[in-house]
Amino acid sequence: MKCTFLGTGTSMGVPVAGGFGRERINQDPRNQRYRCSAWVRSKEASILIDAGPEFRLQSIRSNIRHIDLVLITHEHMDHMAGLDDLRSYNYAQNGPIPLYSTKKGIDSIRSRFDYMFGENRYPGSTDLVLNEMTGPMTFRDIDITPLHYNHGAIDVMGFRLNDFSYMTDVKQIPERTKELVKGSKVMVLSGLRWSPPHATHLIIPEAVEIARELDIPMTYLIHMNSYVDHESSNKKLPSNVQLAYDQLEIEI
Repeated sequence: MKCTFLGTGTSMGVPVAGGFGRERINQDPRNQRYRCSAWVRSKEASILIDAGPEFRLQSIRSNIRHIDLVLITHEHMDHMAGLDDLRSYNYAQNGPIPLYSTKKGIDSIRSRFDYMFGENRYPGSTDLVLNEMTGPMTFRDIDITPLHYNHGAIDVMGFRLNDFSYMTDVKQIPERTKELVKGSKVMVLSGLRWSPPHATHLIIPEAVEIARELDIPMTYLIHMNSYVDHESSNKKLPSNVQLAYDQLEIEI
């Protein structure tokens, strides 16, 4: 199974709209970060985790030609604003795409993209089959386990796909979820910045401590802001905890 990190940046991206704070970012392309999303594929399945505002650009540069399933972590727009661009896959695949999320995520999609659903559905708009994920499921050759945790006042659902656990926008992980993650070969965890602590996100030292606690062989950090430099940060991190970057491809 392989994973490509389509985006590894915060909700505003790096750099932000308008280029404010661009002077903090050096020329290392790994410091240019689209909104968080991942593309996981196995012998039998191509799965998209989150579809943010840059999905069209992400799909082109990573050459995503087929999507069998979409998993949405939560209702914030940096994780679902790109759903409209999935319509090209409907056309190419000649059919709808199943999507799984939390109940609030599903309700949000129906509300924000109301033109995609119901009797007055706009012709040619993205065709999704919405499903609330209430427990573990198997999709072709991938076992998918929902991973519930806290993002401040928001409940988020990450996913364990076989031996790969993906959790973005994390603040607190309950013990029952930690038990579900244990045994993963690779974990993805958000790490907003080095300091100070944040009300709704893990900072990098907190993410490192969780990786150490769960004893995961390899952890990749995502959702970094413009104050996090890729090269110098990785030098400070343990060898089994490293920053991901856009278009990084790993094998699990």
